[in-house]
Amino acid sequence: MSWNPALTPGCPDAAGMDQIETLIIPRARDIGGFEVRRALPAPKRQMVGPFIFFDQAGPAELLTGQGIDIRPHPHIGLGTVTYLYRGDFHHRDSIGSDQVILPGAVNWMVAGRGVTHSERTSAAGRAGPHGLFGIQTWIALPEDREDMAPIFEHHGKEALPEIEAEGVHARLILGHAYGERAPATLYSETFYLDVTLAPGARFPLPDDHEDRGLYITQGSVGIAGQEFESGRMMVFRPGDRITVAAGPRGARLMALGGATLNGPRFIWWNFVASSRERIEHAKEQWRAANWGQGLFDLPPTDRDEHIPLP
Repeated sequence: MSWNPALTPGCPDAAGMDQIETLIIPRARDIGGFEVRRALPAPKRQMVGPFIFFDQAGPAELLTGQGIDIRPHPHIGLGTVTYLYRGDFHHRDSIGSDQVILPGAVNWMVAGRGVTHSERTSAAGRAGPHGLFGIQTWIALPEDREDMAPIFEHHGKEALPEIEAEGVHARLILGHAYGERAPATLYSETFYLDVTLAPGARFPLPDDHEDRGLYITQGSVGIAGQEFESGRMMVFRPGDRITVAAGPRGARLMALGGATLNGPRFIWWNFVASSRERIEHAKEQWRAANWGQGLFDLPPTDRDEHIPLP
């Protein structure tokens, strides 16, 4: 497929340092025996477009029989996006979804008014030594979608649009960019891309989205003579034309953003909402544990042990 016209000889040089609005260095967080790097929310930046949470899991090597076991836990007011480079996750949720996700595919779960899910390494994954490397993000919902019924969509690797140019390969995970549109159902303007760059290759961010950021998962990119290594997120000023250049080892990036929401969101544990009242109600409902009678239920095939309210 063709790239967008910005990759013609007339495109600008790599972005200047003054075009980086925020540079984020992720913090380490333990999620129950497994450490992740959390870039969002950050002290100086809650969201990039609607993206309100961004975790890098791995890279990690696991022995036979080992795996990740994230027990059933609740969400409200957001959509979760799981995307893997290596390994797998077995997703099960309270609306009956039961899906193993493999590298290059996308799991998109919209919590709406309330959903519960678990994510575990699959039985097949535990059968031998294996690795895990992936990204999980949350997308805050617009206020008029916070009370919607939860949904789950899985889209395989072959269903996601791929965009090619010299030294550049990009897979569109969510939303629209460069004339392509990913299949997942979204409720606000969004783009989310997995981008692989050969050494020296140049990548222009889409210029038709208000908020835009990059997270480097492998290699490095150069901006105005300064090199940024993996594990950095850069958020750019709205309206600027931005092109970054891969370093001498190439790079792998997650490009993300979209339209800003109408205001900040409250975040508590796994809950995102436009009001504190919604979060307090969700806390009461999870604490009550009236499975199937109130706001939350447990996954039909994963009901033995859930994560209690902090």
